[in-house]
Order: sequence, then C-alpha cells, then structure tokens
Amino acid sequence: MVICVYTEERWAEIRAAVDSVARQSLPALETLLVVDHNPALLARLTEEYAAHRARGEVRVLANAGPRGLSAGRNTGIAVARGEFVAFLDDDAVAEPEWLRRFDEAYGDDPRILAVGGRTVPAWASGGRPGWFPEEFDWVVGCTYRGVPEGLVRVRNVLGGNASFRRTAFDTAGGFATGIGRDGDRRPLGCEETELCIRLTEAVPDAVLLVDDRAVIHHRVPAARERFAYFRTRTYAEGLSKALVSRSVGADKGLASERRYTTRVLPAGIARALRDTARGRPAGLLRAGAIAAGAVTTATGYLVGRYRTRGGAVSFTSGPIERTGPGARPELRGRWEAAV
Repeated sequence: MVICVYTEERWAEIRAAVDSVARQSLPALETLLVVDHNPALLARLTEEYAAHRARGEVRVLANAGPRGLSAGRNTGIAVARGEFVAFLDDDAVAEPEWLRRFDEAYGDDPRILAVGGRTVPAWASGGRPGWFPEEFDWVVGCTYRGVPEGLVRVRNVLGGNASFRRTAFDTAGGFATGIGRDGDRRPLGCEETELCIRLTEAVPDAVLLVDDRAVIHHRVPAARERFAYFRTRTYAEGLSKALVSRSVGADKGLASERRYTTRVLPAGIARALRDTARGRPAGLLRAGAIAAGAVTTATGYLVGRYRTRGGAVSFTSGPIERTGPGARPELRGRWEAAV
C-alpha cells in the first residue's frame, strides 16, 4: 500500500487516508508513506508512526528520485514487499472493502496485471457546483461520467485508486517522471496512462480492469471547485496527452479520448441543454463548461505537441530494481520527459 505525500497542509487528510487503510476488511501487508522532498513532514510523520513502524504496519520513506508524484510512487514500488502494490491519494479515504474488491478482481488469472476502482468526489462546499459537469470529474481526480460500470476491461487505471501486480513493474518499469504532478505547482497527469500502455505493449495478453465496487472518496478543496482551476487543469491534461502520444503514438495514446470526445461529451451537452429547457439554468452553465473544457484540453494538446516536436520523450533504463526494507531504492526504471 503506497501513499505519496508532500505537504503538511494535508496532515488531517494524510492521517485519514492511513486510517482508512488500517480499517480494510482485507489487511494490507504494509503501508508505505513516501514524502516528496519535505524534511519537516518526513520528520513529523516518522515520529507519528514510529510505533507502527516497529510493528511493520506503516513505514515512512523519503522520495529517492526527483520531485514529483511519479518518482514518489517509484520509491514505494522499489521497497514494496507484497505481490500486489496498491496506490491511494493522500487526500482520499477508502471504503472498508476496497482492497478486498481488488483481490477478488485478480482472482487466479495471472494475465490480470492491474485493477482500479471508482473514485467519488467529496466536495468541500458540501455538494457539486451546479456548473461542474460529471463528464469532467477527472479534473478533480475522480471517476467521470462515461466510464463503463461494473467490472470492465480498460486501457488504463487511474493512479490514485489503483493496484498492480508487482511483476508488472518488473516487466515494464515504473511511472514516467516529468509527466505527473509536482505538488500543487504543475497539475499535469497521465503518468498512469503512459505506464499502462507501456505495460500492454510489453505484455500483449495483459488484462487491466476497473471494478466500480472498489470505492474511495477523494476530497475536492474549495479552490478546485472554481472555473479557474478547471481551465488550468484541462489545459495541463492536454499537455500531458501530448507527452503520452509522443511516447507511445497517437493511436494508442488517444484511443480512449476519441470515444470520450465523440460520444461522452456530446451526450453531456445534450443532457445539459435538456435540463436548461426544463427550467434548470445550471444546465446551460454545464454545457458551456463541457465546451470550454474540450477546447482548453485540445489547446494544451496542440501546444504540447508543438513543444515536443523532434522527440523530447526518452526512455532511460530498465525496470525498477526491488530493494530490501530500509535500503535506498534504485530507481532504474525511470522515464524522463519534459514539456
């Protein structure tokens, strides 16, 4: 169980995330808290969970790679002792059956290399803003409207609510650095998309699943309920998609996005306009947000493709090497990319 953390401002959320793992009906072998280049937070968490560390329940680690979420996850992968490695966002809480649902989905089928779940937004204001379309819940790290329900095969899982067989990283390497988040300064993403595509290229018969019974609740702070964040995040997603498509090719990098753009978004606009016709003015705002989100994402993609022309994405080495407890991780499976 890996939880990557970076700021003391989320102290209460970090503790809630760890507590939710401790309450799982299927216990985790261990919980790894990976701190992203924040010595004060590292010291505080080390003291907080000293007793748990002695029992082997919670270990606090420093990110052994460059600043950012991808390298933090790679640090956790390198020292993880379990057959499966699960990831939970530091501002989310998992329902008690979360890990059990993952375990059931894997079953005895070795082809299943990753299982994700459903992420539900927990709005700081107490409810969804009227203008915010469910089709864009990925903006706040949650499962969006248009994702198939049930236990379904997918191109990629979402990193904040996901699990992988340990052998997936042995085969394909770790998360790409330079694509994912770097604290609050760079709201990029798609590192899990790039990894999953790379994984299925390395293992052609690999199966990746999402089980919507594996539920977590992801906190959405007030700042992310505003249109300014919506605009920034959608633009950054376009930049990230450009990196992924440059790395793995547009056919694979944008396969799911084509369906999303041609089916999910038009259906969302039609639904919003029907609400408007029924006397619900927020429907018009949602329709406008869907259109704006599509435009800013496409703009980010075009800018990203222009900036990465000539091949700015490079693979540097082989799979992440596993290390023993207490050892410094060897992050040899690092992808490096830059916008």
